[in-house]
Amino acid sequence: MAHCAVCSLQEGHPGITLDENGTCNLCNLEVADELLENFTYTNRVFEEFTAAGPNRDGEFDCLFMYSGGKDSTYMLDKFVNEYGKRVLAYTFDIPFESEHAADNIKLAKEKIPAHFVLDSDEAGITTMMRDVFNRPAPQKPGQYLDEKLPCVSCRTFFVIRAILCAIRNKIPYIALCADPQQILTMESNVREIVRGFYETFGRELTGRLFGEELEDVLFATDEELPKVVFPFIAMRYDYDPDQMVRELKEKGLYQSSPLETHCTLYPLLNYYSFKNWGCMFYKLNASSYLRAVKKNKNYDRSTYSIKFPRAANLPDLEQRLQDIIFDIARGDDDPRVHEPALVEIFRELHGDENAAHFVARSFLDMRATATRMGIKLA
Repeated sequence: MAHCAVCSLQEGHPGITLDENGTCNLCNLEVADELLENFTYTNRVFEEFTAAGPNRDGEFDCLFMYSGGKDSTYMLDKFVNEYGKRVLAYTFDIPFESEHAADNIKLAKEKIPAHFVLDSDEAGITTMMRDVFNRPAPQKPGQYLDEKLPCVSCRTFFVIRAILCAIRNKIPYIALCADPQQILTMESNVREIVRGFYETFGRELTGRLFGEELEDVLFATDEELPKVVFPFIAMRYDYDPDQMVRELKEKGLYQSSPLETHCTLYPLLNYYSFKNWGCMFYKLNASSYLRAVKKNKNYDRSTYSIKFPRAANLPDLEQRLQDIIFDIARGDDDPRVHEPALVEIFRELHGDENAAHFVARSFLDMRATATRMGIKLA
C-alpha cells in the first residue's frame, strides 16, 4: 500500500488521499481552511474568557475539566494561581482511567485552591464504549478521525456531562485542556457537540444515557449555553510537554510520565484502529511529527503529548505492534511472552523504563479488559 512521501500516512487511512506525487491531503494543507476557522473561533473565545470579570450569575467563573494528566494539571495551576479565576475543577471518574492520573489529582487537591467535584456514570460510559467497539466493520474509505472513534466518543460523553453540570450551575465557560494538535480537531460549539453525539449513537441510546435534559441543549439560545475554552490555543507555539512535566514535578504536582497517565483502554484503542483501519492509534500524531520535522529541519517541534523520536522507524514499529496486538486478541499464547517486545517498542517511543513496563502490562491485560467490558475480540 502506498504511503505519503512526507509523513508516511498510508493510502486508505480515514480521510486521507494521495496526489500524483505521493503527497497526502494533510501535507498539501487541503484542510487548512477548516482548521483556520476552528482556530480563529477558539482563539477568540479564549481571549474573551481571559478578559472577562467575575461571573455575576454564579459561584464559579469556569468549569475546568480536570483529568490528572500533565496538560490539565499545568493549566489548572495557572487558572487558579496566575489568572485568579474561581474554578470548579470537574473530574469525570472514568472507570478505565490510569491509577497514576488519580494519584496526580490527589496532589492537586492538596496544593491548588480550587473547588473539586467528582462525577461518575460507570454503567453509562461502559454501555456506550461497548456499543462502539462491538459495531460491525465500518465502511471504507471513512472520514478523518474515524480510527479514533472510541476515544472521541468517550471524551464526548464526559464533555456532555460537564456541559450539563455547567448549565445547572450557571457557569459561562468550560475549559478543556488538550494539546494543540488535538484542539484543532475538536468541536468547540456546545450545541454541535451534542448534535454530533445524537448522530453517532441515535436518539434511543442517547436518551438512555442522558435523559431529556440533553435535548434541551439543542433548543437553547446561545446566551443560555456555556462556551468551550481551549487554553493551549494561546500558547500553541510554546507548547513543550517536557518542560511542563519538569515544572509540575518541581511544584510537587506530578509524579508520573505522559505514558503512565494513559487510559487503560489504550491497548483496545489500538486494536480497534488496527482491525478496522490498519493503523496504530497514534498514527496521525506520529505523521504530524514527521511532517513538522521535515518542514522545520533541525527545529524539533512538539505539538502534542507523545513525542516520536526522529530515529524511530515508524512503519516497522507499527507493524510489530499490530502483530503483537492481534496475537494477544486471538489468545493463542500466554500474553506474557510478548512483554519484552512491548517494552522495547515503548522504549523506542521515548518512554522511560517504568513507563515502558507500565504500558506493556496494560497490553498483556487486553483480553481481560475486553471481557470485563463485554467487548468482543475477533
